Amino acid sequence: MLMAKNWKIKETDNKTVNDLADSLGVSRSIAHLLVLRGVTTFDEAKQFFRPDFSQLHNPFLMKDMQKAVDRIQIAIANNEKILVYGDYDVDGTTSVAMLYTFLSTLTENIDYYIPCRYKEGYGISLQGIDYAKENNFSLIIALDCGIRAVNQVEYANEKGVEFIICDHHNPAEEIPNAVAILNPKQKDCDYPFKELSGCGVGFKLIQGFSEKNQIEFENIKPLFDLLVVSIAADIVPMIDENRALSFFGLAQINETPRVGLKALMDVANRKGKWTISDIVFGIAPRINAAGRIEQGKKAVALLIETDSFKAAKLAQEIEVLNKTRRGLDQDITKQALSMIDDSKKSTVVYSQDWHKGVVGIAASRLIETYYKPTVVLAEKDGLLTGSARSVKGFDLYNAILSCEKYLEKFGGHMYAAGLTLKKENLQNFIEAFEVAVSNTITKEQLTPEVSIDMELDLHDIDNKFFRIIQQFAPFGPQNRTPIFTTKAVKDSGYGGVVGEDKSHLRLNITNENIRNSISSIGFGLAHHFEKTKDEQIFDICYSIDENHWNGRKNLQLKLRDIKSD
Repeated sequence: MLMAKNWKIKETDNKTVNDLADSLGVSRSIAHLLVLRGVTTFDEAKQFFRPDFSQLHNPFLMKDMQKAVDRIQIAIANNEKILVYGDYDVDGTTSVAMLYTFLSTLTENIDYYIPCRYKEGYGISLQGIDYAKENNFSLIIALDCGIRAVNQVEYANEKGVEFIICDHHNPAEEIPNAVAILNPKQKDCDYPFKELSGCGVGFKLIQGFSEKNQIEFENIKPLFDLLVVSIAADIVPMIDENRALSFFGLAQINETPRVGLKALMDVANRKGKWTISDIVFGIAPRINAAGRIEQGKKAVALLIETDSFKAAKLAQEIEVLNKTRRGLDQDITKQALSMIDDSKKSTVVYSQDWHKGVVGIAASRLIETYYKPTVVLAEKDGLLTGSARSVKGFDLYNAILSCEKYLEKFGGHMYAAGLTLKKENLQNFIEAFEVAVSNTITKEQLTPEVSIDMELDLHDIDNKFFRIIQQFAPFGPQNRTPIFTTKAVKDSGYGGVVGEDKSHLRLNITNENIRNSISSIGFGLAHHFEKTKDEQIFDICYSIDENHWNGRKNLQLKLRDIKSD
């Protein structure tokens, strides 16, 4: 089912835009795009276009930073064994690889631990604590998890194993009784930037430890390549520290990536300069595949590997897992699409044959076709377990909360959640979830929205304009790739559907304002072809891209949607 999308053009204050255009000596279009991104003064623009290390905040503004640094210093001085513990996703594995790499230069008494997705589940496990106790680890540093592990930390304390927790998820009212908790989202934490990734919080610990121990900042800059992978994959806001760290991380990943990342980049087989988008689609799924299909520990092993031959071998093994993951994903999505009841405002699908590790990906895929709150469940050890995904503006967590009497456990936030239930409660849950969604979701929330920065004339699109837009990168949440709309255009007559499966649309866009046409590509937009034929007039929304072909570079429009009267 192909749904019409709602186009929403963002607005700005005209005076602010004009003042900024005058102070910077740029066009109103560029000033408008900057104001939309919170840039309203010359100094803010300077910081935006020229990130530098002065934009990094003092790590000791974070609550418990001194306690964490002191405890690690004591552990190293006393030759205590330290276990670096992290989640099995990209943010967790990059965090573990980063802190393990750093601490390995200071002590030999260190190892890392990634829980098994299927045997231990998300976060800090009792099995992990038992492993630490049995192997004489007296300090666990948990990354990207632990802020809600009250019982687990108490269990560890009873066994004489202490915790430092570095997390970025929302805390509950009760926090664990750990030696130190680093999380800028704690109510009484004065750290000025609240949107770090888990790996970002881990980096602040490294930064703080380095400052107190006279370790040069130059020595920790090589960790930026891991940091930018976590920021990209965890889809945290691309503002403030995240933007500065990503800027330098991208420079490093393109110039001197660590051996393990280079091996992953090689199997991804992408040419040219790597961007945030390339990391999201080229590196992140491969790292995630290790934890989804086998063990997340394999991803850490690759990320800390210094031997290029061993790294290449590990990267190939992970690539095999990624291809398995991709095949499972496609199979589940195809099967699930055939099960969806189009008359309902929610989707809940289940099969005992589906792989638990890819149901979250499948849920996201289903929303691309049927835009409504979606739950995909698989069977594991006699229980149904799976992932839920939401649509813009709808509080998925509250909808699931209203069905909790049918669930064994659940957790998550507004847009994504995980849940487990008994098989006999499935039908009751499906019915209750549909009632909860139907009673609270609006018609607008059931319509996908394209957020557009501004309307643009085709004659404004030139190499200079494109070069300035490129300097808006790195792109991510709150600094998305600019999206434009142009009305009343037509195809010059050479358009058509392209691609192996004929699912893409190639057009040459023109109108009365320009002499020539602009090459355009719309991935997955072949269904719009009929409205672009025979010099029909239509509206487009798009981003501006660059096409590389036979050694030549040309501007092209990357079409996002097409509308006609």
